Amino acid sequence: MATITALLHHKFDYYFWTGFYMLVDGRLLVRNYQGPVACMELKKDTGVCWAAINRKESVVVQDVEAFPGHIACSSLSKSEIVVPVINQERKVVGVLDVDSKTLASFNEIDRQYLEMIVGLIFE
Repeated sequence: MATITALLHHKFDYYFWTGFYMLVDGRLLVRNYQGPVACMELKKDTGVCWAAINRKESVVVQDVEAFPGHIACSSLSKSEIVVPVINQERKVVGVLDVDSKTLASFNEIDRQYLEMIVGLIFE
């Protein structure tokens, strides 16, 4: 996960914050990341990361201000994509979270390829 985070963050100039939050005893805690200081724990069932966990699917947000319950770890974040990390037992164990300083930075192509990359973790 550290390598995935570093590669993605430094490959795409519009990736403002790139990292993983993992579920630990029902809590969503920050792990490997690149970018400014992160929220250490995300409030349960709030924000884009928990939406991806609860829906068990990726969530692309074109404007974080329009997302109900968005957690603003940085006021510079304008758009976001969150991809669930799913283990071999098909359980969501965390998420890859990527933020951009620009509105509408992420699309269906980003979702498809980030899902493939995240799928390599438990392969």
